[in-house]
Amino acid sequence: MDERLEETFVSLAKGAPGQRSIWWRGTWWSRSCLMELVEGCETTLAQSGFGEGQRLALLLPNSPVNLALCLAVWRLGGTVVPLNVQAGEKEILRCIRHGDVFGAFLCKGFEPLAEALARNGIPSAVTPLEGPIPDMNGRRGGAENPETAVIFFTSGTTGSPKAVCITHGNIRANVEASLHHFTELRDNEVFLNALPNFHTLGFTVCGMLPMLSGMGQALVPNFMPAEATLEVMRTAGVSVAVTVPAMVALLQGAIARGALPPQDLHILISGGDRLPPRIASRSAPLLGVPVLEGYGLTETSPVVAVNPSYAKNKPGTVGPLIPGYRARILDAEGKEVAQGEEGTLWLQGPSVTPGYFRRPDLTGSRIRDGWFDTGDMVKIDEDGYLSIVGRVSDIIIVGGFNVYPQEVESMLQEHPSVREAAVIGVPNPSLGEVVKAYVVPQAGSRTTPRDLVAFCRERLSHYKVPRMIEYVEELPKSSIGKVLNRELRKRAQEGTVCSDSTSS
Repeated sequence: MDERLEETFVSLAKGAPGQRSIWWRGTWWSRSCLMELVEGCETTLAQSGFGEGQRLALLLPNSPVNLALCLAVWRLGGTVVPLNVQAGEKEILRCIRHGDVFGAFLCKGFEPLAEALARNGIPSAVTPLEGPIPDMNGRRGGAENPETAVIFFTSGTTGSPKAVCITHGNIRANVEASLHHFTELRDNEVFLNALPNFHTLGFTVCGMLPMLSGMGQALVPNFMPAEATLEVMRTAGVSVAVTVPAMVALLQGAIARGALPPQDLHILISGGDRLPPRIASRSAPLLGVPVLEGYGLTETSPVVAVNPSYAKNKPGTVGPLIPGYRARILDAEGKEVAQGEEGTLWLQGPSVTPGYFRRPDLTGSRIRDGWFDTGDMVKIDEDGYLSIVGRVSDIIIVGGFNVYPQEVESMLQEHPSVREAAVIGVPNPSLGEVVKAYVVPQAGSRTTPRDLVAFCRERLSHYKVPRMIEYVEELPKSSIGKVLNRELRKRAQEGTVCSDSTSS
């Protein structure tokens, strides 16, 4: 194990041996107990032939063995490839082949997937969530840089999955900068680790950050039902919850139905997607604390910005950049815009990925002269607080005017009959594109799409008003609750019959 890996492991093992480390199914594990599992995993992997520069796929829920396997792989100089076991056989096979993995670990209940992997020449093994892991006769794939700690497969909301390389240095830099930036943290916090750890927000901020800083974490293998997660938060004494908006809304809904709120929670952070104002406004009354919004990407390990404290919170923004980043905001011609103007965010810093696994073409298209193109339209105010305007790829151009879906969505969600809304552009022979909205109405609502169009006409410029509104039962979402605009565009292109719609 080289010096950097040794340094990482020492940091992860920080704290007294008896110090509580992870809460799992009603019991606190000490650090020494967790390290025994790590050492057992390391021994078994080494005996199975796993070595430096190789990659191990983890199709596991948040659990002790998932954490332990990450640490064991790193001690052996390897890379972990966390995957969503619910992604479907075809997508999992595609990711595993591209990752050229040694093998894959799954948990009980997914034996059919293990059989499918075997049919395709991919070794796998089923492990208990508390360990120990079984032996595996793995493949000897091509060795790569042992400095790569994790490869995350991400498609964001718009495209096919990309394999993002995140190094040990990236993770350490992001964790240390976040700890320095976020002033609300106290000693001996207990983090909720309920976000899926195949997603970088869950992996780094909910898992690695408390491990690196010697804090505790409550592992939750499945967030749903929200009532069960609230019970974990009360029992384990969770004081910090890092979430996405969908999780916040579900926790609020459970409490509104009569579930007991968490008692020790004093920090609630939301990232991963825009935070609707209605969800933000219900947080303090139901969960006891307001929501602090942040922003990040898989390629930045992930935290880019976050409101640093409740005293310095600016609702509607995602806060200032955490230390270490340099930012440029560029217009369509590549020129820097003036303060307060909108443009594409480019970043430099120690948390930024070195590139995409075995995709030099993709790396070259997103990283230029050491600057990473986030693809996000943003603006920064006089205090350095960042506001996300939208994705460059999601901009709708109506008769030459730019329309940002987030603005229209926020306006629609101000209507009391709207539970959720998502906006896309659809082709129009006269204007190039027009705005179409997909709306999930509140239960029992009698408001029509025409009523919503009229509501928007009173509050938005004429070219931003949806020309079409379609009522749907639910919006297509990713594993962390982010709306998949590509699926909505596909639905519009295919001319899916709508349950209720209007044109104006």
